[in-house]
Amino acid sequence: MYHEINETTARRAKEANSYRNYKEGSATAEYRSMVDTAKEIADKQKQRVDPIHHDRIDRLLASYCAKLAANHNKMYEIEGRVPSILVAGPSNFPVRKKEKQNAARRRNVEEYRNIQGILDKIKGVGMGGISADDPNAVVKLKEKLESLEIFQQIMKDVNAYYRKHKTLDGVPYVSDDVRLKLQAQMNNTNFGRQTQPYPVWALSNNSAEIRRIKKRIESMERMAEKSDEGWSFDGGEVVINKEANRLQIRFDGKPDETIRAELKSNGFRWAPSQGVWQRQLTNNALFAVKQIKSIAPVVVPAITATTASDISFPISGETEKPDDISDSVRSDGYTSVLGAIQQDKDKGKENAKNNDGDKIHQPQDAQPKNKKIQSEL
Repeated sequence: MYHEINETTARRAKEANSYRNYKEGSATAEYRSMVDTAKEIADKQKQRVDPIHHDRIDRLLASYCAKLAANHNKMYEIEGRVPSILVAGPSNFPVRKKEKQNAARRRNVEEYRNIQGILDKIKGVGMGGISADDPNAVVKLKEKLESLEIFQQIMKDVNAYYRKHKTLDGVPYVSDDVRLKLQAQMNNTNFGRQTQPYPVWALSNNSAEIRRIKKRIESMERMAEKSDEGWSFDGGEVVINKEANRLQIRFDGKPDETIRAELKSNGFRWAPSQGVWQRQLTNNALFAVKQIKSIAPVVVPAITATTASDISFPISGETEKPDDISDSVRSDGYTSVLGAIQQDKDKGKENAKNNDGDKIHQPQDAQPKNKKIQSEL
């Protein structure tokens, strides 16, 4: 958890800015004190949230400790670049170097503020609702849905009791504390007098939340039932990682700037710990990844006959023919002509078999008809 603090640069920074002697180990002690405070915050947050969030808290704490150590070491290095004017004196003072040092100080302070923001992230882990990354997310959503539906019915029953009795005294559905709060809200005339304990907007909002959670449960259940698999493309592969609830793109090498910009615009982010570009596994993610042409799956179009030239008739000796020519060719007048030609050919073959069975030929009376039809074509 603790990282090394460079005591040499810390001592140099102290000597460059103060006449007092440096206390050995004071820089390390200051850093470790801040880390201990962050550890206490993380432990308290773990007690408040579901264990599913503990790994994320640990990752944030580890990131805080590493970045804080690097920031402190950089600070001591900056402070030791140019001595204070009170120590070195004004004669031949390197003003330009001091200006660069001050600019570096400002950047280091800004970085320190961002690092302290990690503590706020730790305090917010697990407090933003039910995450889709939680393996028990569907179960928790169903429990929340059940409680909302119960509360919806309680609100209706309380309003019905008030309409019937014109008072909340003796209402059996809520506690005394809730009853007093409802009565106080009804007596408050700052925003208009309420005609019922639970106003219309409260019922409407709760009903909308019930519908939203139902849709989310249905969406997550459909996603769990899907059997989609990843695919390979030229230079990498797309992985559907259901365990991590991530859609991941793994490249053989670093993609060019155009592809990286396209990935970012479609919600994908680089995950150094996994070595992939990824985003949460949702229907939108599956749609988005297929819009990136360089990694989209290849779809082979079906071949269909759309014109008369796409249809081939059987030659002499063949027995196969189209099941229904009229369904495969154009409907602009050529269908009936082609059908007539095919019927004449079939009739000629049938007559030849009836005569001797040795040769297949067309009767003489059919030949002029075929020639006439072909000349019309």
